[in-house]
Amino acid sequence: MAALAGGLGAVMVLHAWIPNRPGNLGSLVQTLLPWTGAAVVPLLGAALVRRSRVALVAVLVPALAWAVLFGPALLADHRAPAGAAADLTAVTHNADDVNPDPAGTARALAASGADLVAVQELVEPAAATYARVLAERYPYHYVHGTVGLWSRHPLSDTRPLAVMPLPRALRATAETPRGPVTVYVAHLPSVRVRAAGFTAGRRNAAALRLAEEVRTGPPGRTLLLGDLNSTTRDDAVAPLLGGNGLRSAQEAAGAGYGFSWPAAFPVARIDQILVRGLTPVSAWTLPATASDHLPVAASFRFR
Repeated sequence: MAALAGGLGAVMVLHAWIPNRPGNLGSLVQTLLPWTGAAVVPLLGAALVRRSRVALVAVLVPALAWAVLFGPALLADHRAPAGAAADLTAVTHNADDVNPDPAGTARALAASGADLVAVQELVEPAAATYARVLAERYPYHYVHGTVGLWSRHPLSDTRPLAVMPLPRALRATAETPRGPVTVYVAHLPSVRVRAAGFTAGRRNAAALRLAEEVRTGPPGRTLLLGDLNSTTRDDAVAPLLGGNGLRSAQEAAGAGYGFSWPAAFPVARIDQILVRGLTPVSAWTLPATASDHLPVAASFRFR
């Protein structure tokens, strides 16, 4: 039991050193890292049943490691007070290519009141429904393949991004009254847990190419919206963050972890709003739609 407890604590503290080969094990652990605390519960129960002081002390190691690493995020609420001024609000949603109610989902996104709405998994005939419903509130939009951006403000410099074989990434500039904001919308390749391991190679390669697009793109105010199929703790998306000055709006201005997938019982935040050059005011998840993802939102002030 002491060895199990020590090993669990080591996984929590030393996760960045877990190798990705074979099977992208490091990425898998980092994706589910907050849930490592669940393993403390059976260890604690076994220690109590055994009435072993040594076991109880050993279990304290992963318990304290989890509390230090993840307790603050779980308890923290970085949101600004209700009514705090915001200059821009963005929403992103993987709408699910088999969504049985695209019209209802589109209405829910429009009702959010966001200035920018990014949608992934736009497939026909549902894509036409999203375009029709969202056009009522968002007069400007740009769609590339299965991703789209709707805006209350004019869009310029719209272009596709070739970060993966499928057309699932774009860039546009939202011409807001306070100045331009570069907006990226992306849906990185899916990952799977299979016998061969965590199949994240295509996602990792696309994340690197997307990071390069952001690095060489317009400087200044920037938003990256979309389903990245990755948490921000996964080292695979580290080039998108530190190297480009982007940060998670949820971590900067949200409450808790903001898990977004799967909608029925969210266990990970793989839908992201990353920001540079704007000050996050608040971040939150919206109520479930007919998709298997929750929409996520964030509001910002111009510096």
